Amino acid sequence: MHIKKPQIIQGGMGFGISDWRLASTVSKLGQLGVVSGTALDAVVARRLQYGDPGGHVQRALEHFPFPDMARRVIDLFYMPKGLPEHKPYRHIPMHTLEGLRAPQELCIVGNFVEVFLSKEGHDKPVGINYLEKIQLPHLPSIYGAMLAGVSVVIMGAGIPLTIPGILDSLSNHEPVEYPIVVAGKNGDTEIVNTSFDPKGLMDGVPVPGTLKRPDFFPIVTTESLANILLKKANGSIEGFIVEANMAGGHNAPPRGCGDLSESGEPVYGPRDDAKLAKFREFGLPFWLAGSYGSPEGMAAALAAGAAGVQVGTAFGLCEESGLIAETRHELVRRALAGEARVFTDPVASPTGFPFKVADLAGSLSDVSVYEKRRRICDIGFLRTPYRRDDGKIGYRCAAEPVSAYVGKGGREEDTVGRKCLCNALAADIGYPQRLPDGTEEKTLVTMGDDLLNIGRFCSDGTAEFSAADVIRVILGT
Repeated sequence: MHIKKPQIIQGGMGFGISDWRLASTVSKLGQLGVVSGTALDAVVARRLQYGDPGGHVQRALEHFPFPDMARRVIDLFYMPKGLPEHKPYRHIPMHTLEGLRAPQELCIVGNFVEVFLSKEGHDKPVGINYLEKIQLPHLPSIYGAMLAGVSVVIMGAGIPLTIPGILDSLSNHEPVEYPIVVAGKNGDTEIVNTSFDPKGLMDGVPVPGTLKRPDFFPIVTTESLANILLKKANGSIEGFIVEANMAGGHNAPPRGCGDLSESGEPVYGPRDDAKLAKFREFGLPFWLAGSYGSPEGMAAALAAGAAGVQVGTAFGLCEESGLIAETRHELVRRALAGEARVFTDPVASPTGFPFKVADLAGSLSDVSVYEKRRRICDIGFLRTPYRRDDGKIGYRCAAEPVSAYVGKGGREEDTVGRKCLCNALAADIGYPQRLPDGTEEKTLVTMGDDLLNIGRFCSDGTAEFSAADVIRVILGT
């Protein structure tokens, strides 16, 4: 490991829930702050269209090594007076297997900005979290984060066998490839590589010196998955985050029969529990995640041989979080009143993975709100490639309009209950898309089961607490 082992790793949540302010605060307090790497191109584009409050994006880009690239992004998206009321956000270019320049540049810039701001003013390590399921933006995203000096790359929701070698190559600005799963016509799949060459985007600027190769911490649910990564990954792994199904966001599907409980949630059993003795045998540090955000959770993790814990829900509801204050306060108030509910939705996510959803009036967790929403796919991070009848590659998402999805060869039954996480998670941080009828896209908030116990961080029953409070309580200091 290149970094000192923290006892607490802050979870990388949502679109901008784990933003640079939160990560910076946690790192300054001596733990590992982590920014969410999901959709940072969309996040930075909407911040610029919002007027770049505080000038933070533009300040970060003064340090970006490729000024022409930065200028193109600013010229395209920056609105000094902010987006006019009711006007929709500008469409961002979607990623493709061909690796088009415009989305790659925006991705590099977005990841650089978030990591740079999270590191500004201190010398402590900062990490970034990606979802393996969102494959198309990986290469430019990781490169942008490495340009800003990210210390740790964390990745879950898949088996990222090639990421360690990619980190090695990108540290030397070398061309890299990433295997993308492409759906075939008859339910089969094939692997097609997408490629990325950093030097082809440098606009004649001299190649920067060697970049620091970040540590790699894959998120795993079982020792068998960790063992596969250790045996087959194309580079070094510095540690594991072992995540149980109580964690927020995407959960691994159960390893059992796939039955649902009476409440309609996936049923997990003993096969889904990680055997921690095996992780001790691996000889690498590991952190436990999924309802470990308490003094008791920390004590149990340390007793099991872990280096510490990863905590998401508590940090997602603290005052430094990117989640809009009104939503944070309502979720905490509901928890304090004993009314909070978290549902593991087996179909909400277009990825097919179970997805934790917090019950919240007015959000897409409300069936009536979900049913009234007109399906659109205008951000597209969860689109998956498929082979069209003419042999070319197309893209589809189970949350897009049903007729469009079926017309692309998808099964209609796969669209039932699917929710547009891209638009909902953007709304969670105060950047909802504005719709032609004058309304805005609705939120959908993900929280772990530990939402019910959030009161441990609240003083005198108030709904506000800080990242420092979270660390103080968990460490018993």
